[in-house]
Amino acid sequence: MAEANRNNIERFTGFGTLYDRNRPSAPEEVVKILTNYLKDKPKLVVDVGCGTGLSSFIWLDVAEKIIGAEPNDDMRQVAESRLEEVGAPTSLSFVKALSHQLGLPDESADIITCSQAFHWMEPQTTLEEFARILRPTGIFAAYDCDWPPTCDWRLEEHYNRLYSLTEEHLSQFLSSEEKIHRWPKGEHLQQIQQSGLFSFAKEIVFHHWEECNAERYANIALSQGGLQTALKLGVKELEFEFTEFKNHVEEVFAGETKEILFSYRMRIGIK
Repeated sequence: MAEANRNNIERFTGFGTLYDRNRPSAPEEVVKILTNYLKDKPKLVVDVGCGTGLSSFIWLDVAEKIIGAEPNDDMRQVAESRLEEVGAPTSLSFVKALSHQLGLPDESADIITCSQAFHWMEPQTTLEEFARILRPTGIFAAYDCDWPPTCDWRLEEHYNRLYSLTEEHLSQFLSSEEKIHRWPKGEHLQQIQQSGLFSFAKEIVFHHWEECNAERYANIALSQGGLQTALKLGVKELEFEFTEFKNHVEEVFAGETKEILFSYRMRIGIK
């Protein structure tokens, strides 16, 4: 499992800036839903697997203190540089930590979030750590986008073909020691329920519109870890396939900026 953790972490090395500029920002619905359940201003929010901080910055001016935990140095450095750009607020900080070894005191957090990240974490040890850190009635929330974002059905079909091909190549090119381990997102709610650590669990579905041009839509696809890994390995067929996809994106957007829909699934557990 230690080897899987290392592979999962290193999967995102080298494209933190690309990720940060093109992935969707965490929508305000996340804050509204969780603070409504909490019924109070959170004193501490811990955003685990925070990446470049897209899911951490939304808590500024909401929580008294925010800690973004990210084990990948490249991603975390982008988050720290963004912190300087917004005036280095003292309420937000980023630390290097694994989900099952956060090093925070017992019952110290009101809310723990994992945005696009819980599927990279071993669920049992992670949930035990989260339950240890959460205060009574504290909330854990894992939320993820459905890929691809809604825009044009033919383009979405092309996106899915590109990723099916990516997974085929990775299964051929990576040795068993090099492969990552990913837990199914569809089992997040079941993992929370079966842990026995939470008194209430639920799945919540919501949507968020964002503006997007052709460059960003293509880069959203390029920001996926699987495609990045395959391109780093020099898979020439995928280089060609991504060029074909990018051309299709440019054809669909035709030089315009469009609204695209990100659909989210949030699984929560209340201690």
